[in-house]
Amino acid sequence: MSRSRLSGRASLALGGLALTACALLSACGDSTSPNPAVTTSGTHATQLPTYDDFKAALTAVQQEANGGLGFNMWGTIVDRRGVVIAVVFTGQSPTDEWPGSRVISAQKANTANAFSLTSFALSTANLYAATQPGGSLFGLQESNPVNDELAYEGEVADFGTTSDPLLGKKLGGVNVFGGGLALYGADGVLLGAVGVSGDLSCADHIIAWKVRDRLGLDFVPAGVNTKNEASPSGDDNIIYDLDKKDKSAGGFGHPVCNDATKSIGENLPTTNPLGDAPGT
Repeated sequence: MSRSRLSGRASLALGGLALTACALLSACGDSTSPNPAVTTSGTHATQLPTYDDFKAALTAVQQEANGGLGFNMWGTIVDRRGVVIAVVFTGQSPTDEWPGSRVISAQKANTANAFSLTSFALSTANLYAATQPGGSLFGLQESNPVNDELAYEGEVADFGTTSDPLLGKKLGGVNVFGGGLALYGADGVLLGAVGVSGDLSCADHIIAWKVRDRLGLDFVPAGVNTKNEASPSGDDNIIYDLDKKDKSAGGFGHPVCNDATKSIGENLPTTNPLGDAPGT
């Protein structure tokens, strides 16, 4: 039962393969101790999930029908400062997923956090059309270089574990296709963001949405997608409104990867409503 809410194309489809090389609002490479981002407001207390809870949620969602390739996934969570607090994978080892998708998942989390506000959410899927030539945010993805040294630091055996070299640091990076979503607690606090990568970019968005739902951190206040009756104030769901020339009618569109992900994605606010109890 829903609780009230608190006020080229081919390369894009393989979202886990493309690595943008741009940083966001925070300086890349800042080393900061992890923060669980515990926030208390009135009678509510909200916090970012533990490593185990995040890994369990992503693993469960990856096994569902998401319309994509069904590949194993990487996932990253950053806090509101952009500091990485968790990196996980769904396979048996760090080599069961696309290796490049680890850093991409962190970029997606960083992007969704950096361009969302307490009152308004933007997903990475919402940024595709806006960052193309002629778009309102053209050039955003080239604003600053990602911290390449940090991105490739450490041993592969540590990737996606509680010893991942990204933990406690700011990777930065801008990513402009599906898979990154801001995380909002039941008290309206913007806690940070989640990013996932490893499948078609449209499936990445679906998986991120379902993970956020399972974690109970989907109290999205508003967004650019105003087409869903289930989200009267708008939300950060993916928008499919590109014409044959890749122009978005509303300015925040995303390419279609296939019919299955389009159907599942457009129905997410109904199948996985915002502001539900965790996992329902």
